[in-house]
Amino acid sequence: ITIKEVAEAAGVSTQTISRVINNRPDVAQETFQRVQQVIKEIGYAPNILARSLIQGRSRTLGVVAYGLDYFGPSRVITGIEQQANELGYSIFLNLLHQPETNDVDHLLNNLLARQVEGIIWAIPEIGNNRAWAHAMTPDLPIPVMFVSGMAGPSTLPLVGIDNCAIGRMATGHLLAGGSRRIGIITGPLNWWEAQQRQQGWRECLEEHGVIVEDRLVVEGDWTAKSGEQGLYQLLDQSPDLEAVFVSNDQMALGVLHAAHRLGRRVPEDLSIAGVDNIPESAHFWPPLTTIRQRLRDAGALAVQELDQLIQQAKSPDEQVSPIPNIALLQPELVVRESSLPVTQPVP
Repeated sequence: ITIKEVAEAAGVSTQTISRVINNRPDVAQETFQRVQQVIKEIGYAPNILARSLIQGRSRTLGVVAYGLDYFGPSRVITGIEQQANELGYSIFLNLLHQPETNDVDHLLNNLLARQVEGIIWAIPEIGNNRAWAHAMTPDLPIPVMFVSGMAGPSTLPLVGIDNCAIGRMATGHLLAGGSRRIGIITGPLNWWEAQQRQQGWRECLEEHGVIVEDRLVVEGDWTAKSGEQGLYQLLDQSPDLEAVFVSNDQMALGVLHAAHRLGRRVPEDLSIAGVDNIPESAHFWPPLTTIRQRLRDAGALAVQELDQLIQQAKSPDEQVSPIPNIALLQPELVVRESSLPVTQPVP
């Protein structure tokens, strides 16, 4: 069915049909409704590809992602998809099975061949998997945006969560409940986020005169099982442990399970704080004190920022700052029953 056939059925010109399809305001309401009804009755669907060729725009964003099995990355992608849809973009999603890839050239060329207008690189920094950006940035023909933090200065615009603030916030809350022997179960320490949460834990303890010891640190892998094993190891290394900052809620579930098996009352014997505020965390027993990350907001903001960069690229007169825009969203503390009540507020 062509636009001409729709025009004949509605008794209007093809230009009017075009205005209705593009939601132009210069169409009488009665005509607009009649055309919409005809489109519905005869089953007309606009040719998106043809429209893109005419407008010189694909209105498609490339998204490179990893780790949708994890809570954080999956929420970021949800934010990206919802905001892209609101702004009239479709997304072409490339899921990587391994976050450390040397095949960046192939990935970028594949996306460019699909005429994407911009790229969101939504892969956590793990090891050295972002080294490519420093060398390739000057040659990128379209805007590229990072989501999640980055060690060292970024050469590309970036939206992420302040993970060091997460560590400081959780540890500060445990200190405020009166605990001093506060251990940490980190995420895998080749992840930048895990490193930053540990850094925040360390900084907070040192600022309040608490000695930081290696035996208070156990590395996990984001899973509940590693959280359970992590608590056993922490208690073996430091039997006088009073509290533990667990770097995600899944591992915190394992910590709660281990504490129950060992007869440790939570929070009376062991105060616990996690990270993520997953929907189930309010239903753990006891309900988990945790840190909420603005993950969907990070994904949505990345799309908004990328859309602005795309608009600037299409307007030669626009001045583009040579310094990439870096936005770190602040986390929020969600206090529940797994941590001791605050008795001495920590600044």
